[in-house]
Amino acid sequence: MRAKDRERVLAEVIQRVISRAGATPQQLEQALFDTLYDERRRLEVERHRSPARRELSFYDQLQTRALKAGPDEQRDILREVVGRFAAEVAGHFDERIYHLTTKVVPPALTLLFNAVSPLKLLQQIPSGLSRLDDQLEISGETGALKRAVAQGTVVLVPTHASHMDSILVGYMLYRLGLPPFVYGAGLNLFHNRLVGFFMHNLGAYKVDRKKKAAIYKEVLKTYAGVSIELGYHNLFFPGGTRSRSGAVENRLKLGLLGMGLDAYVRSLRAGSQRPDVFVVPCTINYQLVLEAETLIDDHLKEVGKSRYIIEDDEFSRPRRVFEFVSRLFDLQSRIHIRVSRPLDPFGNQVDEQGRSLDARGRAVDRRRYVLAGEEPGFDAQRDQEYTRELARAIVESYRRDTVFGSVHLVAWVVFHWLQERNCGLDLYRLLRTGGAEASMPLLEAYRRIEHVREAMRREEAAGRMRLDATLRDGDSVQVLADALAHLRVFHVNPALERRGDRLLHIDRNLLLYYQNRLADRGLPAEGVPA
Repeated sequence: MRAKDRERVLAEVIQRVISRAGATPQQLEQALFDTLYDERRRLEVERHRSPARRELSFYDQLQTRALKAGPDEQRDILREVVGRFAAEVAGHFDERIYHLTTKVVPPALTLLFNAVSPLKLLQQIPSGLSRLDDQLEISGETGALKRAVAQGTVVLVPTHASHMDSILVGYMLYRLGLPPFVYGAGLNLFHNRLVGFFMHNLGAYKVDRKKKAAIYKEVLKTYAGVSIELGYHNLFFPGGTRSRSGAVENRLKLGLLGMGLDAYVRSLRAGSQRPDVFVVPCTINYQLVLEAETLIDDHLKEVGKSRYIIEDDEFSRPRRVFEFVSRLFDLQSRIHIRVSRPLDPFGNQVDEQGRSLDARGRAVDRRRYVLAGEEPGFDAQRDQEYTRELARAIVESYRRDTVFGSVHLVAWVVFHWLQERNCGLDLYRLLRTGGAEASMPLLEAYRRIEHVREAMRREEAAGRMRLDATLRDGDSVQVLADALAHLRVFHVNPALERRGDRLLHIDRNLLLYYQNRLADRGLPAEGVPA
């Protein structure tokens, strides 16, 4: 966010959050003490760290003051807490660093995280540019995205599999000639000084997912909403965090998603010349995911149900990031970002003129959706339903525009063969032991790959699925060879390995992770006659 708007946004965020905290002194007091309790409880766990001890001392002092304070002073204390949250969240934008980063850093991603010397960086940037440009395939409704940016304010809502996503989406926007987007990034990503420097100056605002206080979450939502009102295009990951299971998101976080509608209503009421807000889904599709091993392990563990942030995954180790990207380049493995058709804040599709279309393709006046009498207004129950409709439309876009590759198909085939051959074992025992057979016959794998691939081709012909070139045009031998090349190139243990005329299943957790991408797609799981 540009410096000239930062103070204005912070003041507006603080005022709105305080006004929503409670209309009565009793409600405000409850909000204050709930926030102090949540923060002190969080910091007690981290008190072994010096910054946490200092912060805990600050909140202890506020607690002492609040216990003795009257309503007016309690409001001032809450304002101090909200201001602290807002200042921590707020990002700022530096035009010079944006141009440097989009031209140099994403193409040289391997170099950035490897912390190479400046001389080596300059020597390798040209080849890095070429390699990323060759392997990042941007497709779908890119023209519609550009028109939406020209017609109003855009909220881009991608799928989320890896910490690499925000970097690649930022480079996609640059390649399309679009302005930078404001986006939230986990606080842990700022711990790397080099990465944090660039993210901070590209307009990223900090999201501390360890903070559970409702007031903090309200600050995050309000900050996003106010930035949209001011015409800043936003990037949200509506799944809330990276997909732990590997599946495409089908349940979205509605709180942040609803801020597009909130901003639209406020812009109408303010008589803004550009009040329209457009929501644009897109899918980010890899054959391999850098953090797959950590994510699926977390998904399978009981603690995975509550651990929202992972600080010790593969992305936290620069050498692993370097190796991953280098090997993808060597494989010529394409990364697909597919842009879906824009939606309005109510889930309607939008045409080339920026008009909302109903289910029959007829233009509708979207302003009428938010009228309260003769003027635009808020209605909590109505607006929640609108946001749910928007979420359903985004999920449908994800289903339609996710791009599948050989790894997903082969993992699906082998994993379902394992389940079929070990029908008496529960999932966790199957993953741990591998069941009765250590390997799958190669001819059986080819038959099943072709059987499932034909079903996927029919889905693509019907417009319900996207396949990469290998799945669409290659035969079963090529599909399996491509999948094996990917699965053995990076992960500590290969998910699969070919030995003679057998396929050995080695890391079944990874097989589960990659086959989950195809979950709920109605594909055949049973064997086919020889």
